[in-house]
Amino acid sequence: MYIEMFHQMKKMLGQMNTWLEAASAYAKAKPFDPSVFANLRLAVDQLPFAKQVQIACDTAKLSASRLSGKDAPVHTDTEQTLEELSARIKSVIGYLDGFTAKDFEGAATRVVTQPRWQGKVMSGADYFLEHAVPNFFFHVAHTYAILRHNGVSVGKKDYLGELSLKQP
Repeated sequence: MYIEMFHQMKKMLGQMNTWLEAASAYAKAKPFDPSVFANLRLAVDQLPFAKQVQIACDTAKLSASRLSGKDAPVHTDTEQTLEELSARIKSVIGYLDGFTAKDFEGAATRVVTQPRWQGKVMSGADYFLEHAVPNFFFHVAHTYAILRHNGVSVGKKDYLGELSLKQP
């Protein structure tokens, strides 16, 4: 189950990269500085675009790290351009590419915690299903929505990406 979900996370991160390319092309066509996207948000109390991308990346890499016991790459959260955000996405995809199903043996029963949980813990299975997966898709969806809301021509097919359709 874990390797398949991380495969989907990699796919969605790849889709995010295509949205960044679309945002760059949109900015060039208007024209305006594409770095404007970094601070856009849907609501005043929402985290800005760059932070949405950073958290989606962090959720993917840190959940893989916590479930496998492997160290995750460190990112400094200083990205302010589409190119810098793209580099971060590619870094996380590369990190996730290094995992096999064997890396997640015992993940379901691994004890997971985070500093903001104030000493509380979850099983790996609960953490992944109740926190990591929903949190990842929350931030991916907000990344998409911020771009869409601000005029970037992305649609549902751009969100979903290529499907593994087969003839019956």
